Amino acid sequence: MITQKLHKNWRMRRCEEGDWIEATVPGSVYRDLLEHGKMEDPYYRDNETEALKLMESDYEYVTEFTVEEAVWDNPYILLAFQGIDTIADIWLNGTHLGYVDNMHRVWEYEVKQYLKRSSNNLKIHFYSPIAYIRKKDEEEHWIAPGEAMRGTSHIRKSQCMFGWDWGPRLPDAGIFREVLLCGCAAERLDGVYIRQDHEENRVTLGFDIDVKCFDYRHILRFGRDGKGLGSRRLDCQITVIGPDQKICYDEVVSGERREEISFVVEHPQLWWPNGLGEQPLYTVTVLLLKDGETLDTFSKRIGLRTLTVHREKDAFGESFAHEVNGVQYFAMGADYIPEDSLLYRVTKERTRDLLSQAVAAHHNSIRVWGGGYYPDDFFWDICDELGLVVWMDFAFACAVYKLKDPHFEENITEETIQNIKRIRNHACLGLWCGNNEMESFYYTNAMGFNEDVEAKGHYIKLHEYLLPKLVKTYDPQTFYWPSSPSSGGCYVDSVSPDKGDVHYWDVWHGNKPFTEYRKFFFRYLSEFGFQSFPSIRTVESFTEPEDRNIFSYVMEKHQRNVAANGKIINYMEATYLYPNDFDTLLYASQLLQADAVRYGVEHFRRNRGRCMGTIIWQLNDCWPVASWASIDYYGRWKALHYYEKRFFAPLMLSCEEEGLLSQDANPNAEPYVLNKSIRLCVANESRVDEKVTVFWELRDRMAQVLHSGNQEITVPAQSSVWLERVPMQHADERNEYVSYRMEKKGVEVSGGTALFTAPKFFRFADPQLTVRAEGNEIVVEAKAYARSVEVRNKNDDMILSDNFFDMNGGERRVRIMKGTPDELEVRSVFDIR
Repeated sequence: MITQKLHKNWRMRRCEEGDWIEATVPGSVYRDLLEHGKMEDPYYRDNETEALKLMESDYEYVTEFTVEEAVWDNPYILLAFQGIDTIADIWLNGTHLGYVDNMHRVWEYEVKQYLKRSSNNLKIHFYSPIAYIRKKDEEEHWIAPGEAMRGTSHIRKSQCMFGWDWGPRLPDAGIFREVLLCGCAAERLDGVYIRQDHEENRVTLGFDIDVKCFDYRHILRFGRDGKGLGSRRLDCQITVIGPDQKICYDEVVSGERREEISFVVEHPQLWWPNGLGEQPLYTVTVLLLKDGETLDTFSKRIGLRTLTVHREKDAFGESFAHEVNGVQYFAMGADYIPEDSLLYRVTKERTRDLLSQAVAAHHNSIRVWGGGYYPDDFFWDICDELGLVVWMDFAFACAVYKLKDPHFEENITEETIQNIKRIRNHACLGLWCGNNEMESFYYTNAMGFNEDVEAKGHYIKLHEYLLPKLVKTYDPQTFYWPSSPSSGGCYVDSVSPDKGDVHYWDVWHGNKPFTEYRKFFFRYLSEFGFQSFPSIRTVESFTEPEDRNIFSYVMEKHQRNVAANGKIINYMEATYLYPNDFDTLLYASQLLQADAVRYGVEHFRRNRGRCMGTIIWQLNDCWPVASWASIDYYGRWKALHYYEKRFFAPLMLSCEEEGLLSQDANPNAEPYVLNKSIRLCVANESRVDEKVTVFWELRDRMAQVLHSGNQEITVPAQSSVWLERVPMQHADERNEYVSYRMEKKGVEVSGGTALFTAPKFFRFADPQLTVRAEGNEIVVEAKAYARSVEVRNKNDDMILSDNFFDMNGGERRVRIMKGTPDELEVRSVFDIR
């Protein structure tokens, strides 16, 4: 197959205006309008409102092109749209090729008969997505989240483009992936599925190699359809190259062969998730041959591994754990949303940077949330390389979808088949999931879901019949899960804490204190989180000085969760003194977020075995906004992401304190504190036993040691070990605190501090913090206990080896991983006053 990119000479116009402007393809309507000064930055202040109005219009894109000779010389020529968003009609040289209505799939047309060698005219008329969903909603209302526009689930488009509780209403349109002209012979590859059968020190690779023929409507498969392939004089050549770049296998397989194609890899190098081992990748290339000439090529890197979800009845209910190469491991990661509301800004380099930052915080898993879109190929390649196991939701979220229209069902079916075939061979693919939260919405009657009996039936058909059937057909070796959360489907115990996965939101949406996490022992927590504001520098990017009050119009425009700014203040008054300025308030909000999530993760890791996963909502933002993200839109790490680096570390020490906790504070209660104590726990998620020494100290506010203890222990691989409880009954909760640390071979690998009262009641001494740069290090000095010490430069764009850390006085050195240490500032909880 010979391909030609059609990315030049594009023009576009807003249909009502008639003025043509140059267009960029791949790109979008918003991109072209922005680059020509025909719209304002939609992320600045409240410009989103005017940007949304632009999508009430239709837009046209046109180009002229000459067919390259190498393409023209083929008997068949395909016009392939790799990604077109979303509702459009397509014409080539005046001939209507088709109507498209799904951004999640490839659209192809055989066009040789309509082409000329030169001066070909390709026109695409994009219809307003807002007008489309408005009309559909008027015909039949399908329930969708209140933050989104009505009718969003009627259109096969990234649902969050119409608004979410963290995202703007910017339903862009356009050609967001490549447009290709493909010169083909009568036959081409339709898909290659690589099966793996693992035994001791050997892996058998099986190859399902499918061929599509322009002049024959059935798919032919090597090893099965020998007569049909042989009569066409088709063969295939399979080459496997190992991680060391040596050829493991190279064979030409005859089309007349009638047995399955397989090959044994002896002494395989296995692929492991981040933190559990290496990520060696083998390269598989398949050439489709006709009389020895190459017609088409498939090439993919694969990892040799088994990867599934282990479910087994036990004393607590039923387990739910990722299992790789026979090893069950604790999933640690975050939920991934589209990296930008303007999809043309998502690049391979930007995605690699984001995912590398997840790995830097010891993530081994990532969940692609179902309200976005299916990520680009480079996302999957990067996850393969970094060892991030992907939980992949199909593109359905929090809404009603009905299959009453046969075209809608056929469209979804083709979308699903295409994406399964595109993604299925990736080592990182951990499971397919039917949707986000829809089963639980029916189960709990959220937003009135359960009142639409017809919709309940369509849900079962789509998510418990159609999608699992397609997964079984096209990717039978990958686990399918009907919904998130779920206990297995059929509306049975959909939100049970004792089996399946759970989304837990009583901390945050339910206004419960952080300590509420300790009442639960979920088997796998796939969503939970807490909001914060981004950095002051990020806020400055979308505000004017008069906007910098969290209850201003602009700040609330960049807060999409109803009443959430007030919720942050409610949690803050239970924890901290009221901040004395806007910047300090943003800092305090990030500490709230980090501590809220830390309470949960540390508790669940202490109960490893019963709980086997904590996936935090959320990793990233799609625009500058107050949200649950640990990394903001501009890539700035919030306090949470530094905390994740500590509490997701494979070897982690945590402290379960008892006494007067931060949000139970009542200084008028008698007796003021009961049963103060600490209990330390070491979690070891590595695959080797670890010998460590654990230390604790009771200190005064100047960080002087009053009492101390230590213990050497060996922590078995993939376990958690509790130490004996240490009574602290006589500790002065307003003037004394506990520090704890863990050393391995004399080097501190984990640690922290704990209070027996809310930080607002603790009598912090002024730590008199100082900060300086020495080469690639930042040096902080403190003369007293300093909690949540933050170091930042002028642009707040440094990434450090650690930040938002506690200091027991003395000196602390951290490495500069990114950025320049200019105009350094340092602060701690002492400054929240």
